[in-house]
Amino acid sequence: MLTEKQQAVLDFIRAHQEEHSIPPSTREIQRQFGFASQYSVRCHLKALATKGQVSQLVDGSWGVTAREVQGHLFQIPVFGAIPAGVPTQQEQQAEETLAIDPAFFGVKRARPADFWALRVQGDSMIDAHILDGDIVALVRRTPRVGEIIAALVDGTTSTLKRLVHVRGRPVLRAENKRYADIVPERLECQGVVVGVLRRGVA
Repeated sequence: MLTEKQQAVLDFIRAHQEEHSIPPSTREIQRQFGFASQYSVRCHLKALATKGQVSQLVDGSWGVTAREVQGHLFQIPVFGAIPAGVPTQQEQQAEETLAIDPAFFGVKRARPADFWALRVQGDSMIDAHILDGDIVALVRRTPRVGEIIAALVDGTTSTLKRLVHVRGRPVLRAENKRYADIVPERLECQGVVVGVLRRGVA
């Protein structure tokens, strides 16, 4: 059962997503309710997550998305581990399927074939809150600079990194300072990360 304040926060998240197609940031939640700090916001969001009501998005922001914004469930394939580290050979065999609601990730007008998922290995994306063992949901579309993508590097290896441009060239950047940028000769975006699923965490 939700407290009165938790329900109010959840209602605000739901209304914001329905109106804007994206969830509110923690700063927007803080302003809406007059919380004294970001810590207070995170405490409420953690409580909602524990009760299965919200989940964090991975789009470079701290947005959250309400589970109640429902659409049609898609069964999407989950492929074997993609490295969040040094690129390795891409695995092709789907190991399981996963039921997702595209509205849960703020995606509209999508088809089941547009979605797929990968299991993460490594720690190069930890500052984007993508951890070893997480499953990332991806959508097939043209990426924008700054988005996290599953990238096929030079036609042979795959990795999960943030797409940036340096001197007009596409560069794959880790979210961990221990890892160097990857500057591919050829780059193919296999999918844009729209969300992260962490099993064992409510």
